[in-house]
Amino acid sequence: MSDPSSTTSPRSGPICAEDADVLAFDGAQDVLRAWLAGLRPDPDLTVSEWADRHRKLSSRASAEPGPYRTLRTPYMGEIMDRLSPGDPTQRVVFMKAAQVGATEAGNNWIGFVIHQAPGPMLAVQPTVDLAKRNSRQRIDPLIEESPELRQRIKPARSRDAGNTMLSKEFAGGILIMTGANSAVGLRSTPARYIFLDEVDAYPASADEEGDPVTLAEARSLTFAHRRKVFLVSTPTIRGLSRIEREFEASDQRRFFVPCPHCGVMQWLRFERLRWETGRPETAAYYCEGCDAGLAEHHKTAMLEAGEWRATAEAADPGTVGYHLSALYSPVGWLGWDRIARAWEAAQGSDEAIKAFRNTVLGETWVETGEAPDWQRLADRRETWKPGTVPDKGLFLTAGADVQKDRIEVDVWAWGRGLESWLVDHGVIEGGPGDPACWQQLTDLLGRTWAHASGAHLTIARLAIDTGYETSAVYGWARQVGFAQVAPVKGLDGFNRASPVSGPTYVDATVAGKRLRRGARLWTVAVSTFKAETYRFLRLERPTREEIAEGATCQPGTVHLPEWADSEWLKQLTAEQLVTVKGKRGFARLEWQKLRERNEALDCRVYARAAAWIAGADRWPEATWADLEAQLGSSSGMDSPAGLINRQTPAQQGKRRSEWLGRREGWF
Repeated sequence: MSDPSSTTSPRSGPICAEDADVLAFDGAQDVLRAWLAGLRPDPDLTVSEWADRHRKLSSRASAEPGPYRTLRTPYMGEIMDRLSPGDPTQRVVFMKAAQVGATEAGNNWIGFVIHQAPGPMLAVQPTVDLAKRNSRQRIDPLIEESPELRQRIKPARSRDAGNTMLSKEFAGGILIMTGANSAVGLRSTPARYIFLDEVDAYPASADEEGDPVTLAEARSLTFAHRRKVFLVSTPTIRGLSRIEREFEASDQRRFFVPCPHCGVMQWLRFERLRWETGRPETAAYYCEGCDAGLAEHHKTAMLEAGEWRATAEAADPGTVGYHLSALYSPVGWLGWDRIARAWEAAQGSDEAIKAFRNTVLGETWVETGEAPDWQRLADRRETWKPGTVPDKGLFLTAGADVQKDRIEVDVWAWGRGLESWLVDHGVIEGGPGDPACWQQLTDLLGRTWAHASGAHLTIARLAIDTGYETSAVYGWARQVGFAQVAPVKGLDGFNRASPVSGPTYVDATVAGKRLRRGARLWTVAVSTFKAETYRFLRLERPTREEIAEGATCQPGTVHLPEWADSEWLKQLTAEQLVTVKGKRGFARLEWQKLRERNEALDCRVYARAAAWIAGADRWPEATWADLEAQLGSSSGMDSPAGLINRQTPAQQGKRRSEWLGRREGWF
């Protein structure tokens, strides 16, 4: 019978406890070998040379599988080589459009590190879920298709834990993948190499521990001048974009290409792409030197002869920055004709133009935060009775703003394309300390509003602010139920990924007793919805004559009734978006009050968040058609607003909306 203190060695079978010191020594030697491997001289190959020699693109992850060729995207050559250990650059910033090959260049760098310059590496995606998806869809194929990488990283099915979803060990180093929303992941280990992908989609703070970019870069400080940091992103909003801020602090390199006719070197600008209106297939680029039209087929030779040139002096000599639009996208990817078509299709929609500037031009979007003139809004008011829902309104939401001595509530109707109508406004006197005040708010949830068709609507969702008397709000929400009520917390800043997140379970105090996970809280990026509201309020309207001839309003149009008085209109336009300078000199956007009272704007934001929570931004055509059928409302499919969310999913089962009711009487 064997000694219970013995164990088994994979080399020599059973061993006794006295041999443990030998095993410990062997383990220490393994660690020492790995450490020494990480200290060996850096290779002579650059990242681009390694990619051309060793990288294979998988059909799982690339539209052009096979050997990687830097010549296909020549502009990526210098960017990759700046990430090579032999280059003195420490930080590389790349503000870019979509479809220019940046993702594969980043993967080339990961492969190069594993094969040629081992060391600890941190790769950060906006969220942990995206990091897992990137690991499956990008990193696993990268390893599987390259023999040099495959032999350095053990298979995922190995009994060794060195290859997991978010961790890949190799001799001399490790690749850790995480999300910018995980503070634990960002401070998990020192890293010589840091790959920060899509930084403009990162949250403002990682688990409330600080800026994710700052937390991640702090991991590399121990490597001093040997570190490499690669920041990549399509930009978002001027004044808030991380990647734009980093680019503007760099030497701002642009890719200059020669005109095939006159040889003038120039960087490509969208305003020099021209075509006949309505005929994007005629798109051509016009040289700034000789004004000759350049066809798409000229692009290949132009890119091969191009070069990066700095256009500014960097604040930090260790940082270089690059900007690239989709105008440089290789032939066969995103052509000039498709860019022209996308621009024409975006006209009439600020959201579409914003997406075009971000993803095609690789530029930030400038939010117009100037408050609309309340008197102009007064002149555009329309006629319908208080408490009634116009024909094209299909469901109701409400926003409630809790004040010290009252609760203000606005009820909004929503139609296709998020066209909206103010249906009711009320002030419940008494405040959060008065039980009668909460009872009136409860009664509101059971009230119905008459629709123009003769049907009656209840509130689909009421969003209530938790910023004042939080425990009282949670207690009321628990009492009436979270199916119809959404407690919300407003957060400053814009959120490109989602303006509303949650719900998250939070502790609540009810009758003096603390309940763990007693309430469900939604967080709202109020800046996003304020900017959207002002954008919608500025939309041009058809004249009465044009309406009589069949013209319709644009998606997002806000309709205000004659009974909305001047005080309410002033509250709706009580803020403006301004650019302010922070302590470090960086610009940021901030909403500032023009007047003290802004309850109407807050209630509108909460009601809009309630519509988002109800799912209106993501409904397929079948849902809108179903609501119209139940209400007997005229179809909006012939109007611009009716085209929003049009899809062809499987038809959903017909079901009477739970928002159709029978009772009346409130306010």
